[in-house]
Amino acid sequence: MKALILGADGFIGRQIAFHLRNAGWEVTACARHVDRLSQMGFATLKADLLDPATHQPAFWRAALAGDVHLINAAGLLDGSEEAFEAVHLAAPSAARAALDRGRMMHLSAVGIDSAQTRFARWRLAAELALAGENVTLLRAGLVLGETSYGGSSLLRALAAMPFLRPVIGRGDQRFNPIHGEDLAEVIRACLTTPPTTNGAAVWEIGGPEEVSQSEMLAAYRRWLGLRPAPPLRLPLKLARALGHIGDALSLGPISSTAVAQLEAGVHAAPAPLLAQIKVKPRGFSRFLNARPAGTQDLWQARLYLLKPVIRLSLAALWIGSALAGLLTPPAQIYALVPALPEGAALALGRAGGLADLMIALALLGNWRPKLWGVLQLALVCGYTLGLSVIAPALWADPIGGMLKNLPILALILTHLALIKER
Repeated sequence: MKALILGADGFIGRQIAFHLRNAGWEVTACARHVDRLSQMGFATLKADLLDPATHQPAFWRAALAGDVHLINAAGLLDGSEEAFEAVHLAAPSAARAALDRGRMMHLSAVGIDSAQTRFARWRLAAELALAGENVTLLRAGLVLGETSYGGSSLLRALAAMPFLRPVIGRGDQRFNPIHGEDLAEVIRACLTTPPTTNGAAVWEIGGPEEVSQSEMLAAYRRWLGLRPAPPLRLPLKLARALGHIGDALSLGPISSTAVAQLEAGVHAAPAPLLAQIKVKPRGFSRFLNARPAGTQDLWQARLYLLKPVIRLSLAALWIGSALAGLLTPPAQIYALVPALPEGAALALGRAGGLADLMIALALLGNWRPKLWGVLQLALVCGYTLGLSVIAPALWADPIGGMLKNLPILALILTHLALIKER
């Protein structure tokens, strides 16, 4: 059996790729960045689904020739309308048109019929466009795994909060999570022996155990080895406002889409599909407790929400530094660096303020974080070394202005270490 997996570098895509490879399939992993997939031993196809070239069947024809199945696990939670259309509709439609003798498995999401988000709207549009005899449309519920990403990382982070356990609304929303390995097994079964339509245009899949949002977070907290904590019920209006703030500041899973999913719950109806395939997904409690939480799980849960806090704290620091450099009266600048000519001191102060402002704006927009993280390191080191030469007395400042550069450097290094989430 052979398969081409779109979105193979994603949280779900990787689990599908590893499962199929372990089952003896020949897997071609397709993603925008394929270096890590190549290092994992996969044959790869590099494809940026935003590239118009991928919107033509010719791009995919060679990779899908013969009995190669197509699994679409690519998707966006946020982005422009053009990006949603490219990733959810144009590229998968072109790949489907290039299919030879294989079938297509299109992975969609439970709850998109009633959700009022762009993600839901474009997922529905994709289902309508891709529906056909050689396509299985599968809506998955909440997918969890040994690792986490996005929404599943957010669940762990909320569970690990100190003192209180935040929940959206009353916390009684219903979920029946499925493990990523079990989802991959369902996909393999559907491609090996496709389910008969039986009047169903779209299938749903989830786990056999139903839990509330509050129960799920409490279970994660126990798994992480933390003491029980009472729930903190966030009013829906406040949660939605936090989601919109997350959208504006690119705070990842803290978004209007994530809030909408937690507010509504994610409950799949898997019985019709499971009646046709020989797969029995595990319940949430069973797969959660199948292995102990490691130190890395606890650290990731605790650091996950600190990541945007660190980025915004650094942005606030650079805004303050920019205002100081741009608004400090010339006389005060001359007094700080008496070793320099007044013109040079003033130019240095104003140029530094502009540089600080550019860094602050890049941090607020989360634009190319690795590049701007390295630039932060370079600028702080440059400031520290330069001022140590021209004004060494600043190290004796009772307020400790220069000494504070050392923990700032450590914070920037921490920010750089947390950039990659997969």
